[in-house]
Order: sequence, then structure tokens, then C-alpha cells
Amino acid sequence: MNMNEKFQKALAREPQAVPPIWFMRQAGRYHQHYQKIRAKHSFMEMCKDPVLAAEVALGPIMDFDFDVSILFSDLLFPLEAMGMGLKYEPGPQLGWHLSAERLKDLKRVDEALPALQFQKQAAIETRKVLPQHKSLIGFVGGPWTLFTYAVEGAHKGGLEASKAALHLFKPFCEILLPLLKANIQLQLDGGAEVIMLFDTSAGELSPALYREIVAPPLAELARAFPKRLGYYAKGIQAAHLRHAVFSDPSLLAGLGFDHRWEITDSLRDYKVGFVQGNFDQALLFMEPGTFVAQVERYLAEVRKLPIEARGGWVSGLGHGVLPGTPEANVRTLVKMIREVLS
Repeated sequence: MNMNEKFQKALAREPQAVPPIWFMRQAGRYHQHYQKIRAKHSFMEMCKDPVLAAEVALGPIMDFDFDVSILFSDLLFPLEAMGMGLKYEPGPQLGWHLSAERLKDLKRVDEALPALQFQKQAAIETRKVLPQHKSLIGFVGGPWTLFTYAVEGAHKGGLEASKAALHLFKPFCEILLPLLKANIQLQLDGGAEVIMLFDTSAGELSPALYREIVAPPLAELARAFPKRLGYYAKGIQAAHLRHAVFSDPSLLAGLGFDHRWEITDSLRDYKVGFVQGNFDQALLFMEPGTFVAQVERYLAEVRKLPIEARGGWVSGLGHGVLPGTPEANVRTLVKMIREVLS
């Protein structure tokens, strides 16, 4: 299997001056390559046609020279596979919302898994077209985030309905986790080197509640795939991560951090694997001259670190490339990361 050398070094926390680069949502609406494909195909077609998914994922690799490609898909497809229905108009809409009465309607893993086979084939097709020196990662939604979408249909506000339905989270996970494990294995079998768990709703929980209900299913997934899963949660704090799954070096492959964290502190404090992040994605909308000054300020703090202390860093954004982001600033950021830190 062809892989990116810098990404493999980051996974092993080997010292290197210049980190591998990948941005969440690097294949997205800001990019002309994506827009041209989207003009001819629905979002669902782009995800479920493996050849199209590979073409979308390849675009930013060839344009911006990211080191790592990510499977082009959506984190809600397990819910669709479980029988909840899914359409995009243009945002996601489930056919029904989870309740105590409807738990029984969720399909179990054996019945649901065939509906996710396209992700394995999409990973295979993406690996086929990627240059030999690029890596491929996959992703699934974190259990808590999938639960909030199942209950509310979206990530919105303070997730009042999801929190009022906390008693459903454990029985939901009893059905979901076997499917997620099988889904992760599909993507690994397709050629993904690491699978990211994106838990974008987790920051809406208090640290204590997060550690009590969210961390245990994450630990179960990490034990099933030791050193193959990365984890990112938007808006969490250090207190959320005071659980063994985030300190045991034999479990997770790495952690992602948004722009609310100091990347230098994250590299120092978290040694479970790679540390991914975390330039503020909104700063990419700045006028070019002002933007360059912000990037220089950000990278100056990392440049002060000895090379040994930079080991494990996977450079990226705080959350992901936003729609409307100027492509020129994306190119500038990638170029400056490599030039300033070399």
C-alpha cells in the first residue's frame, strides 16, 4: 500500500520539522473542482458512486498538494443504513426521529451493513487514483453525534431534545456500535490507513457528562481497533479528555483539536498519537496581506519548538474549510506551512 511518509511519521510521533497537511472538508463547496462535479450530480450520487467519490477526493490533492486524502462521504449514512431514511435538500433530512417507541425500528448490523458497502468501494477507488506518496483516511461519526442527529435531525442550539433523551443513548449505542465497528472495518479493508471519529456535537455536553456517557463507547471502539482510530470533537475542553481512552497510548491513533486550543500545548500535553489541527478556518477569509501576517504569527509559535517537540503534528484547520473560502488563501497556507517550518 502506498502511503505518505510524513503522515506515517506523525502516526509514530517521529520528529520532523515539516508536518503532513490535511484539512477537514478539503473536498468541499469552496473548491471549483467540487463545484463542477456538483453541477452535474447530486450530493448523494457523489458519495455513493465510488468513482465519483474518488474523483471528488482527488481534486484537492492535485490542486493544493495536501499530504492526506480523506474518503468523500457523509457521517449520517449509518443512520440511513439503520432504516432512518436520508435525503439532502440541500441539507440532511432524516425520514424520522429517534424516540423510545422507535428504537425497535432500527435495523441491526447484519441487515444494515450492506447499505454501507459503497464506502469500501469508494475507498478502493480513491486509493487507485491517489498518487503513490499520498495517504488515505476514512471517517465515521462519533456515537454521541449520530445520536443527536437521530433525535433532532440536525446539530443545532444546545441539543435540548438530545439531552432530554439521554436515557436512550445507551440502548441506541447497543444497536449502533456493532454497525460502526463493521463500518470502520469496511473502510480499513478498502485501504484507509486511519479512521477519524468526528464528534462535532460533543462540545455541547459538560465535561462530567461527557466522561460518563460519551467516552465509554469511544473506548470500546478504540479497543476494537487499537491505534487505527483518530478522534476529533468540536468545542471540547481539557476536562472532557480526562478519561483513560485519551491517555492510554495503546488505544487511539491520535486526537484532533480545534482553533480554541494552543497547538503547542496540545503537542506537549497529549502523547496518545498524532495531534491534528488547528489554524482558525475563518481567518482564511482575510485579505491576502493580512492573512499572511496571521499565518506567520501562528507558525512562529510552532517554529520556536525544537523538532523533537513537533513530532506527531498533522497540520490542519480548527474545524474545516468553510464554503466560500478563497482558494488562493488555501494555497498560501499550505505553502507557508512547508516553507516557514522547513
